[in-house]
Amino acid sequence: MFKKILIANRGEIACRVIKTARRMGIATVAVYSDADRDAVHVEMADEAVHIGPAAAAQSYLVAEKIIEACKQTGAEAVHPGYGFLSERASFCEALENEGIVFIGPKPKAIKAMGDKIESKKFANAAKVSTVPGYLGVIEDVDHAEKIAGEIGYPVMIKASAGGGGKGMRIAWSEAEVRDGFDRARSEAKSSFGDDRVFIEKFVVDPRHIEIQVLADGHGNAIYLGERECSIQRRNQKVAEEAPSPFLDEKTRKAMGEQSVALAKAVDYQSAGTVEFIVDSQKNFYFLEMNTRLQVEHPVTELITGIDLVEQMIRVAAGEKLAISQADVKLNGWAVESRLYAEDPYRNFLPSIGRLTSYRPPEEGKFGDIVIRNDTGVTEGSEISMFYDPMIAKLCTWAPTRLEAIDAMSEALDMFVVDGIEHNIPFLAALMQHPRWREGRLSTGFIAEEYPDGFAPITPNEAEKSVLAAIATVVELLRRDRLDRLTGRLAPHSGVLKPDWVVRLGDDYIPVSIGEGMVSIPIEVDLLVAGGKPMTVISDWRPGEAVWQGTVGGRRVAAQIRPVPNGIRIAWKGMSVTARAMLPRTAELERLMPVKIAPDTSNLLLCPMPGLVVSIAVAEGQEVKAGETLAVVEAMKMENVLRAERDLTVEKINAKAGDSLAVDAVIMEFA
Repeated sequence: MFKKILIANRGEIACRVIKTARRMGIATVAVYSDADRDAVHVEMADEAVHIGPAAAAQSYLVAEKIIEACKQTGAEAVHPGYGFLSERASFCEALENEGIVFIGPKPKAIKAMGDKIESKKFANAAKVSTVPGYLGVIEDVDHAEKIAGEIGYPVMIKASAGGGGKGMRIAWSEAEVRDGFDRARSEAKSSFGDDRVFIEKFVVDPRHIEIQVLADGHGNAIYLGERECSIQRRNQKVAEEAPSPFLDEKTRKAMGEQSVALAKAVDYQSAGTVEFIVDSQKNFYFLEMNTRLQVEHPVTELITGIDLVEQMIRVAAGEKLAISQADVKLNGWAVESRLYAEDPYRNFLPSIGRLTSYRPPEEGKFGDIVIRNDTGVTEGSEISMFYDPMIAKLCTWAPTRLEAIDAMSEALDMFVVDGIEHNIPFLAALMQHPRWREGRLSTGFIAEEYPDGFAPITPNEAEKSVLAAIATVVELLRRDRLDRLTGRLAPHSGVLKPDWVVRLGDDYIPVSIGEGMVSIPIEVDLLVAGGKPMTVISDWRPGEAVWQGTVGGRRVAAQIRPVPNGIRIAWKGMSVTARAMLPRTAELERLMPVKIAPDTSNLLLCPMPGLVVSIAVAEGQEVKAGETLAVVEAMKMENVLRAERDLTVEKINAKAGDSLAVDAVIMEFA
């Protein structure tokens, strides 16, 4: 077994590998760029080596710097994580030439499977079912347009060396092929240093289901069930689960055996994933093989009890698999939510900044529920524009699917993140979505269910009662605390007012206080909107970000943020401003004028902090609706900003290469 390994990665996956290595008694070496000098993985590792500037192309993607760090520290092996150099055969060969072990498959398998074009050719030769497409190198945009027409629309344009949804575009017309080809090539070049793309038929309403395989260097290979990864946005996975709610045992076995056969055909050695798209009739087509550890591997670990990182290390050290196919049992259900630094209310645009608060729910086993959080940040960490926007992977396990989803819902409600925008509100709403809960999924789920973008869930009458009750007790405890502060000029000395009004949005909800004690812990009966009395119990204290307790016997965990004269409550994908006040105050507040937001329709605002890649228009130019105005890159993704209507460009305030803040004015229209 190795005495010391280097992790050629950053963020949560570097931390994940370090945890297993530590448990196995293996010393670890971290590498870091300028941007990651104070990162969590640097602090966790036994040693750390600086490898260059913030840009990945000058640090994490430079194989020579990784090899030099191995020599410098005496690391015997390298775990690449995912992304960066994890699927680059030349890196694997360079390590082997230096006598350093690559914790992953051999170069032959990486070359055969890690390249999407070559893997398709190999799968076709091995009689594996594949999606119709053109697997040759595409010369230019005219060639791409011709091929798309021959295959038939819609088509998928994909980076050959891609992953994580980068360098990938769906095209439904010739115009979209021309635009998508350029964008896919540009993203592929900046993310992977390889601008080759290929085109294949896009299967309508597909499910994305993948099989986890594990193989050693002694001819043994097994599959560890499947993961359903159909909840995607811009081809990037958002939520995953294991097993799939769609597969039956017969289809699972067929997909698993085909995956193992493919792995054996390339002499695969390590953990790997064979991805399929599955149509509504359970026909499955080989998509690609990821010759590395997948981002979503924790859900497989939770239902099998097998540590995939440990298995990768043991295989790389030459050990035989200690697990046979008969030993693999799928137990319970696991769900993973990817927490991204992005604003769900602004079409999921990237968000950067410092985490002023970062408090995940407690990890561990709680009755029948398991909570796990894989992360590479902590309070005070900075989310930069240079890397992937993922903050954490929150996972829950339970005996059944709905129990795992409900556990995830509560865990998300308790996950405190401040300082940046994030997608927790969307994930919390997803856990309540009827179609998700029923398991009726496809890769088009988000586009179909949220065609106009994401907006907070509107509470129903029962939920309004819960929110009004929370707002009332929070206000009562706030006032009680103020009354107990020493040195107040006029402490409250009268009886507690029995009648209150809670404003939720445009609703004014009457609340009456019945029996109980207004102190910590609070236990009080409330009559909301003239309904039956319900008891509110909580040990919440003013200043805490998470309110936990019961409302009318219902368990509730909600996040609370102070706003002027009230609080903002986030609960199960809902986000409402609540103001508890006396009836006379409410009466007067109804008379207040409504503030109207300024008109910005004649401005193109930068929707996220990012780098201007190009400006596609000139001052004085007339532009038609849908035409490209500018391209802004953030977190390795290029975002095309288009005209929403016919207009004339009056003034351009930015140029290619400019680094812009959110809402910076890029151009003005006449």
